[in-house]
Amino acid sequence: MLVVSLLMLLLGYPAAFTLGGVALVFAGIGFFSGVGPTMGAIPIRVFGTISNETLIAVPLFIVMGIVLERARIAEDLLTALGWLFRKVPGGLVVSVTVVGALLAASTGIVGATVVTMGLISLPSLLKAGVSPRLATGSIAAAGTLGQIIPPSIVLVFLADQLSNAYQTSQREMGNFAPDPFSIADLFAAAFLPGLLLVGVYVIYQVAVSLRTNSRARDPSTGSAEMATVDVWLAMGPPLALILCVLGAILGGVATPTEAASLGVAGALVLAGSRQVPDRSWLLLVPLSGAFAVILTQSAEALWVGRGAVFTFAVSVIGTLAVTGGLLANIVVLFRSGILSDVLQSAVEFTAMVFAIMIGATIFSLIFRDLGGDETVSALLQDLPGGTLGAVLIVMAVMFALGFFLDFLEIVFVVVPLVAPILLQLPMPDGSPMSPAWLGVMMAVNLQTSFLTPPFGFALFYLRGAAPKEVATADIYLGAAPFVGLQLLALICLWFFPDIATWLPRYLFS
Repeated sequence: MLVVSLLMLLLGYPAAFTLGGVALVFAGIGFFSGVGPTMGAIPIRVFGTISNETLIAVPLFIVMGIVLERARIAEDLLTALGWLFRKVPGGLVVSVTVVGALLAASTGIVGATVVTMGLISLPSLLKAGVSPRLATGSIAAAGTLGQIIPPSIVLVFLADQLSNAYQTSQREMGNFAPDPFSIADLFAAAFLPGLLLVGVYVIYQVAVSLRTNSRARDPSTGSAEMATVDVWLAMGPPLALILCVLGAILGGVATPTEAASLGVAGALVLAGSRQVPDRSWLLLVPLSGAFAVILTQSAEALWVGRGAVFTFAVSVIGTLAVTGGLLANIVVLFRSGILSDVLQSAVEFTAMVFAIMIGATIFSLIFRDLGGDETVSALLQDLPGGTLGAVLIVMAVMFALGFFLDFLEIVFVVVPLVAPILLQLPMPDGSPMSPAWLGVMMAVNLQTSFLTPPFGFALFYLRGAAPKEVATADIYLGAAPFVGLQLLALICLWFFPDIATWLPRYLFS
């Protein structure tokens, strides 16, 4: 099944129909061979997958990312951060990585980030004297940060698959009441490794710039006073939105779905207010209303006696201000044609993602019924080297598949097969395997799939956005060192698992 599926995908057939179709063909072969799987479980499994309330966050995060990408916040961020890092060797290149991290935390969509930064920053980088390889590699690598820095669509799906695998592994080990593993756990676990990747990218860029004696300054930074204002105006709104969404999740105030809803509302307000620059009330009214609601709801002492009437009135007025301001921004986006474009793209992307999920669900169910999980389990448990051997083989397989398959296909096909077995093995330090650590290892590994030929999507996106004078060979060779840095991050996570496990343990234990 695995070999046939891989061959069909390499021939260009759609992933969703390939996975589901191959599974049904082998189910028919198994049926006529007398080892037929339980076909009746397929509708139940598919319905259970689509009705998973946790996955409602996926289309919301998609809408949030597309809205912010259409709002063109990357342009202001690049200009502001280019001035902020003007005295750092390779300051413009460093600003690309930092903007990539901020866009990753606000949009999480690799294609949008790479194309946007390729169109905006690549001409400036080349004009400033940055080598084409360093410039293109930095842009492509910064775009992939959206897969590891939360909130990330990949982490949502990965957490869902690991949650099921963790429950399965614990039952097989005799623990019928394990602690739940949620999206918030994986978001918290991925936060520090994401910063680690940003750090190693910046160190590499500064080192290369020092070696080539290039500061790569942007000549259009303006006066210091004006630039300082621009920095705060450019970074303030997206940073506030990121802190609200991530803070609500990691602080336990809201579920990922609720936080994603908050993110969509904030993105609509930011995008709408940018379309009408002379109407600051589009931004101030909903923000003031939200602040009033939060203030009154948190001041519990006012909800007694005469203060209760005043507090209730302020809360109602604040709610009306938030609702009215949000609706006004939606009207602005609708009239400008942005809203219909956003919803069209979001529906297409969401439909593609969930179609792949349905096909992968059918594939994994048939694969298990035909005894594939037992074969994989026996293979991994018999490998020499214990946990190191098993994890190394799985990471190598996922890295190799990344040359040919999309990250979603790897998540939906490989993770359900190997995670239940890996989660029964001990960690490198001897403690029980942490699903958060394993998930971060897989997420960092999956990042490389965007930068490895022949099907590295970040490379394709950048090739389409780059000027014609930039050679394709420079794009591929420029991405190679960043693939090595991602593998270096994997090694660091192996020897120092606390990088991934400390924050979720501190927040949720």
